[in-house]
Amino acid sequence: MLNKLFNNKIEILQIIILIGFFVIVRAFENQLFYDPFLEYFKSEIPLVYPKFEPVKLYFSLSIRYLINAIVSILILYVIFKDLNLFKFSMFLYVLFFIILTIGFYICLNYFDESQKMILFNIRRFIIQPIFILIFIPGFYFQNQSEKK
Repeated sequence: MLNKLFNNKIEILQIIILIGFFVIVRAFENQLFYDPFLEYFKSEIPLVYPKFEPVKLYFSLSIRYLINAIVSILILYVIFKDLNLFKFSMFLYVLFFIILTIGFYICLNYFDESQKMILFNIRRFIIQPIFILIFIPGFYFQNQSEKK
């Protein structure tokens, strides 16, 4: 086991650097991205959605999702070194982006503030790299079952 770690030290370093990008995006989210919902969801009892500029908000969310998706796909490639998995991951990230953006729009424009937790969770999937936590074990299991 320890020998495997030493043999894969370059890959481990690459993964650590890529995870560092997640940390940087999270640490500087207030400076890098326009998102009035950051403070809205941090407050104890928000009553109404904050005022926001729709184009600016959707552009910012899209850029953040794109950054997280690129870093996540690169991590998957470093771990599995499979071009087909790389392409499939890109497809999934695009598909989920479309679904989440439509869901975010619908929640924001057609649901009232009493349904804010739906908006909160959709937004969380857009701005946080949650899919990587699902894809790594899923793709690992798929690779192991193909080897049998």
